[in-house]
Amino acid sequence: MKLQYKVAAIFAANGAIAREVAIELAKEGALVYLSGRNMAEVKSLSEEIRANGDFAKPFQVDATDENQIDLFLKKVVTESGKLDIVFNGIGIRAKDGGYGQPSTSLPFETFMKPIRTHLGSQFLTARIAATYMRQTESKGTILLLTASLSRIKSPFMSGITAACSGIEGLTRTLATEFGMSGIKVICINPTAMPETRTIKETTNENARTMGIPAATMATQLSNGGLLKKPLTTKDTAKVAAFLATDAGATLNSHIVDVDFGTANVI
Repeated sequence: MKLQYKVAAIFAANGAIAREVAIELAKEGALVYLSGRNMAEVKSLSEEIRANGDFAKPFQVDATDENQIDLFLKKVVTESGKLDIVFNGIGIRAKDGGYGQPSTSLPFETFMKPIRTHLGSQFLTARIAATYMRQTESKGTILLLTASLSRIKSPFMSGITAACSGIEGLTRTLATEFGMSGIKVICINPTAMPETRTIKETTNENARTMGIPAATMATQLSNGGLLKKPLTTKDTAKVAAFLATDAGATLNSHIVDVDFGTANVI
């Protein structure tokens, strides 16, 4: 078990990606502390992980609330004595972020919502986690999450694209700062995962704007990689677990593309 006795804190654990990351980290032996706004779903995930014989403990946390983040990580460190891995899988609904809406008609507040939620939350959880890692001399790994929108040329996705690009820049800055204390910061950049609710909703919204069948766009997403293989949340979770192990120790400040090879990523 490559992560045995490592302590991991997961934010937005009720989301599709963070859920699989939590399961994968626990399988590799990590003590996983789960958090999310929907306590019922976080508890259900915790029970599922424990049913497999692994460790998980649920907490209700809003990953956009600085005080709640701090209290959660303080509890983790008080109980375990350290903090080795942090992953934040926060996201918003496609309609709330204006996905699929032309920039010329996108309200400014809607444009800013992905930036405040995605980028803002990643900043908060990373900097608070680094504070506790320094205090406990954990020298851990902070995993940020973005999306391939930061690397491709896609219309009608201005707010979330700006947020994703910002997270990549934030990764490099934080890795430089936190590296002085032996803390790694890595950004996972997966392409679209057709199974997730976000991608299904985004596909429908973009197809409506472009006037093409949603099924056509969904097929294009599923066959977009060089290997003509759709990415899954489990694939992404396995990469996250690898990056937190000793085998992934040489990666730091990197933007790690998870996509089976995508032709249109710059």
